[in-house]
Amino acid sequence: MLTILFDGIAYGMLLFILACGLTITLGLMNFINLAHGAFAMAGGYITVVLMNSYGVSFYWCLPIAFLAVALAGLVLERLLYRHLYSKPHLDQVLFSVGLVFMSIAGAHYFMGGQQQMIQLPQELSGRWDLSGVGIGRYRLFIILICILLTITLQLLLTKTRFGSQLRAAVDDGRAARGLGINVSAVFALTFAVGSGLAGLGGAMGTEILGLDPNFPLKFMIYFLIVVTVGGTSSITGPFLAALLLGVADVAGKYYVPEIGAFVIYGVMVTVLLLRPHGLFSREGGR
Repeated sequence: MLTILFDGIAYGMLLFILACGLTITLGLMNFINLAHGAFAMAGGYITVVLMNSYGVSFYWCLPIAFLAVALAGLVLERLLYRHLYSKPHLDQVLFSVGLVFMSIAGAHYFMGGQQQMIQLPQELSGRWDLSGVGIGRYRLFIILICILLTITLQLLLTKTRFGSQLRAAVDDGRAARGLGINVSAVFALTFAVGSGLAGLGGAMGTEILGLDPNFPLKFMIYFLIVVTVGGTSSITGPFLAALLLGVADVAGKYYVPEIGAFVIYGVMVTVLLLRPHGLFSREGGR
């Protein structure tokens, strides 16, 4: 049971890393980017190519995936996304879904339709057995990275000048411009960071989740569930939601494999019946 709990926590942490970029763009920028999974897939393929074709260390692949996908997100934000910030949500959804199918076609063309694999470093492979509890080394690594990332994001958004500028730009862009805040630059940087976090999650999730061109469609619903259950007013909500959903999903598939795939949806429905705005959203908030 403790091993399942540990694996569920690690899986939840990975879901949070993958979804926290969507938390930023959807929750803080009020922009529905359903192509978030495409950025995660890009980070995964960057890691696969660097490791399998060029022999780059896995540890170097993580920051490279973050920076490369963040740069791609910045370019797309400047060329495409920024024109849709003021558009209705339906336009944003249709546009981002179109990008999803374009990314799937591109991945099929350049990388093929087969499942991609990577070989983790020796020190991250295998498990430790502590008092009968199996602790996967790579899963422990994911947990540590997620904790560090959560603390960093929370401090960035609540304790820095940039976080204040972002909240002001979202709440009232016109007033923020009047105060001398470069709203366009703030949004561009925020979108780039959110995209980079998706790329980092894709790089870290390749070994556990697998990677193929359909990755954005397979995991899109998981990203949305994490953000919906956690709420969009803070990083804390999606973090706790990811933990809850990760443990429920792993435990459900182990104890009741016949319906295990539906457990995560049952948890989502239950939480939303009790807290329609998510765990940590203020009622009436966006």
